[in-house]
Amino acid sequence: MKMTSAQAAKLLRQLNDQLRTLQLREGNTCSFIAALEEDIESVRPAYNFSEMSVAQAEVEKKTRTVKHAINVFNTVTSVPDFDMTIDEMLVFLPQLTKKCETLSRMKDALPKVRENAGYSYSGSIIDYRYANYDVEQVGKYYAEISDTLAKAQTALDLVNNTVEFEIDI
Repeated sequence: MKMTSAQAAKLLRQLNDQLRTLQLREGNTCSFIAALEEDIESVRPAYNFSEMSVAQAEVEKKTRTVKHAINVFNTVTSVPDFDMTIDEMLVFLPQLTKKCETLSRMKDALPKVRENAGYSYSGSIIDYRYANYDVEQVGKYYAEISDTLAKAQTALDLVNNTVEFEIDI
């Protein structure tokens, strides 16, 4: 079956939901409580250990197959304009995000700000914190990195939503 990475991710969510449902049903039916006066057979829920085990194993096998196909796809498929595979891009994006967060704080800093010691200080010495970099230069670099992040996310989204690969399920 051919599908995109986005479609495969949706299929994985469905399989995980199926497995969760089977596990909940098993938990609710593999044992039961009956009062001594009750006819046990009239309150016994339908449950077959062998059938339930087979059903869960089938869903688990499909899940492994889909995840493996996605992993292979991610390691061999390149993201246009970035000279890296999807799995590399999945490492690159959080790196860019962290860099943007750091640069965002730096670009918003004042070149000089009075330091508040947080306690009562009766001396006449006033401390200042100085930015040890060019705030304007950091702002420009932030804009570049932010733009690269947006382009990388868009390029990855495009691949994940348009490039198909084969999954044998």
